[in-house]
Amino acid sequence: MQKPITVAIAGCGSRGKDTYAPLAERFPDKMKIVAAADIDPAKVEDVKNRYNVPAENCFASAEEMLAQPKLADVMFICTMDKQHVRQAIPALRLGYDLVLEKPISPDLDECREIIRVANECGRKVIVCHVLRYTPFYNKFKELLDSGVIGEIVNVNAFENVGYWHQAHSFVRGNWRNDQETSPMILQKSCHDMDILLWLTGKKLKSVSSYGNTYLFRADKAPEGSALRCQDCKVRENCPFDAEKIYITNKATGVAHGHNGWPCDVVTLHPTEESIREALKTGPYGRCVYHCDNNVVDHQIINMEMEDGSTINFTMCAFTAKGGRYTRVMGTLGDIIADMEHNTIQINRFGEEPELIDVSKLTDDFAGHGGGDSRMVEEFFDHLLTGEAPSIRTTSLERSIESHFAALAAEKSRKEGGRVVELSEIRG
Repeated sequence: MQKPITVAIAGCGSRGKDTYAPLAERFPDKMKIVAAADIDPAKVEDVKNRYNVPAENCFASAEEMLAQPKLADVMFICTMDKQHVRQAIPALRLGYDLVLEKPISPDLDECREIIRVANECGRKVIVCHVLRYTPFYNKFKELLDSGVIGEIVNVNAFENVGYWHQAHSFVRGNWRNDQETSPMILQKSCHDMDILLWLTGKKLKSVSSYGNTYLFRADKAPEGSALRCQDCKVRENCPFDAEKIYITNKATGVAHGHNGWPCDVVTLHPTEESIREALKTGPYGRCVYHCDNNVVDHQIINMEMEDGSTINFTMCAFTAKGGRYTRVMGTLGDIIADMEHNTIQINRFGEEPELIDVSKLTDDFAGHGGGDSRMVEEFFDHLLTGEAPSIRTTSLERSIESHFAALAAEKSRKEGGRVVELSEIRG
């Protein structure tokens, strides 16, 4: 029996500890966690105890772990955006293959540098563009490649962020300020840039973009609002009230049994009591109108492809639920793909619509529509067998195109919607 791939996890947060680490229990013949690092010792202790990680392989930071000789076959880099490359490069030089959380980096020079080093070291790197691995997008890709709607002429795509997700991650949370992390269009929607380029098989020529922080700012604060939700006189009518999101909301609140994400970001082991305590002083109890956020809450991108076809993409916080919705229009028909409802509707010109219920194709939709586990399993199968990766595999070279698209859009947005040629970004 072949030995499993050994894994070191750098960053034991929502992705490292709660998404990827449990796959060691799901695929014990393929993955074994042998080292972990995080600046929060309680999170490292959780990983240590659950996966029997040796105490000597538990570290207070990724940098401390990287100061050691190579400890595992693969390192998962799940730290904050601006740390990725400066941790990935020494990991590559130590001989690790990498599972690298997106985005690679908000700095294009860093993106290019990691490609150079990975090639120089002969190491394998997969970027976590997990949507490529979902049953939903695989079926969508299969239909488009079959030519059922002819040549693709135009795409309208929407990412519904969801009002509470925006408040949690991009107003109160880790990705609220692009000076500390990344522009939201890169952090949240490089997924979308990647999947749209992959689905269409096209190359981007130019973009224009508009967007701003429309609501989540001090001048939009309701009269009587306070700096923290617990002190607020108008919280009863505020959908962004922290207690509603983390305690009483039927879809997200701990009072309704939801003790995973997002509640486990607020406090490590969520209970109603621990959530209330964390909201008193922590970042997630702040008023959404009085935070230090600067990322957009809505943005649109117009994309012209090299063949003359076009894509329009909208990312918006102001939706009741999250999810992605895409309409692809071709020379022989159109396809409407609704990820929230797991349906794909094919409309051939002059024929009756055909509806595909993707939920009937598999019963595994956990973690980004089933993409998280499939990505890791496929990468590990590639490492174990040496077989060529599938067309889904998101190499650095492929993934950087999504970063070119997102950063070109951000440049356009900041310059009043100016058309930005991708030749300016690719260099």
